[in-house]
Amino acid sequence: MTLAMIVAIDQKNGIGVGDDQLAYISADLKRFKALTTGHTILMGRKTFEALPKGALPNRRNVVITRQTGYEAKGTDVVNSLDDALKLCKDDEKVFVIGGGEIYKTFLPDTQALYLTRIEHTFEEATVFFPEINMDEWSIVKEEGPFMDEKTQLSYSYQDLTRR
Repeated sequence: MTLAMIVAIDQKNGIGVGDDQLAYISADLKRFKALTTGHTILMGRKTFEALPKGALPNRRNVVITRQTGYEAKGTDVVNSLDDALKLCKDDEKVFVIGGGEIYKTFLPDTQALYLTRIEHTFEEATVFFPEINMDEWSIVKEEGPFMDEKTQLSYSYQDLTRR
């Protein structure tokens, strides 16, 4: 199994405000769908509950929560990180999609990062991606910068693999 993370971060590693994303960039959402479709996505309960239509289609949705008895339609629910890894051990690629605590916990075991780097600092950010030690990663692909018409935000894509 390849463990990957996909995330949009601002210039200070901000990823969210409360239980919501910092920005909605149309092309980034399309990239997320293209990369994760057909694979397993792994997320915390709050991230799952922030999805507007529940479980994402054409992907195996795994939700990690400390709440016993938690049920979410269209998902596999586990109560620990170990249980999540055991459940996904035969999957080709698993994308960790948030939130902050889930990213922090899984980062040491992650082999690939798919970053959207937003050229802006959201002062209202309350949730952050862990610091990325670039000595541990190699950049395999970079695209951009691009400009989102709707938000007027400049952003770039960066794909990294662990050295």
